[in-house]
Amino acid sequence: QVQLVESGGGLVQPGGSLRLSCAASGSIFSINGMGWYRQAAGMQRDLVANINIGGSANYADSVKGRFTISRDNAKNTVYLQMNSLKPEDTAVYYCKYEGLKTTYVKKGVNYWGNGILVTVSS
Repeated sequence: QVQLVESGGGLVQPGGSLRLSCAASGSIFSINGMGWYRQAAGMQRDLVANINIGGSANYADSVKGRFTISRDNAKNTVYLQMNSLKPEDTAVYYCKYEGLKTTYVKKGVNYWGNGILVTVSS
């Protein structure tokens, strides 16, 4: 059974920084893409950033230059460093793993974390 656990969220003042982590547990063989999405209250869930197995990253225009996504394949973990945070970054942040293969299931499956709240407020 694969589980994704997010950590690092919380309350931060505008201009501050947070680092989100998402770690996958289970008999994982490989993971293709990793990404972060966010959903503000009453809004749809949108892509924040993603990174492929080769390390190429893609960012939403609203976070370019402020957020950095990275991954540690040995730890099956993806990170999101968020700097210069703004009130409009307030949302529940979800990690998503794409094309995850386990030692028992070789067909790639997508998994979502349960979400973690980030609140940017003074």
